[in-house]
Amino acid sequence: MALFGNAHTIDPGKAQHDYARLLGQNEQVHAAYMLIRDTILLTDRRLILVDKQGITGKKVEYHSVPYRSITHFAVETAGTFDLDAELKIWISGTPTPIEKTFTKGVDIYEVQAILTHFVAK
Repeated sequence: MALFGNAHTIDPGKAQHDYARLLGQNEQVHAAYMLIRDTILLTDRRLILVDKQGITGKKVEYHSVPYRSITHFAVETAGTFDLDAELKIWISGTPTPIEKTFTKGVDIYEVQAILTHFVAK
C-alpha cells in the first residue's frame, strides 16, 4: 500500500534503532509509520516527520514537533469506499494543518490515543 501514498505501521523497536541519532537521551518511540520513503515517529516527547527528498532520497529533512506546540488534531476513520484514514495536526502559529494518510490496516485509534496521551499532558 505504500506505493499508493498511504502510511503503514512499522515496528517501533526497528524505528528506535534506525533513528537513534535523532532521539534524545531516554526518548522512546511508541509508534512508527512508513509513507513510501518518509517516516512518521510518535515518541514520548514529540512527533518526528522524516521527509526524504529528491530522486535518490539522500537529502532528508527531519521535522520535529514537540507535543506542547500541537493546538489540536483530528482523525478521520476509513469508510466502506474510502479505504484510508486521515490525521490532521494543527501547530501553534500555523493556520494549515499537517495532513497524513494511513491505510485501512493502520489502527487510527492507536494514533489518536498516543497523541491524546502526550498532547493532553
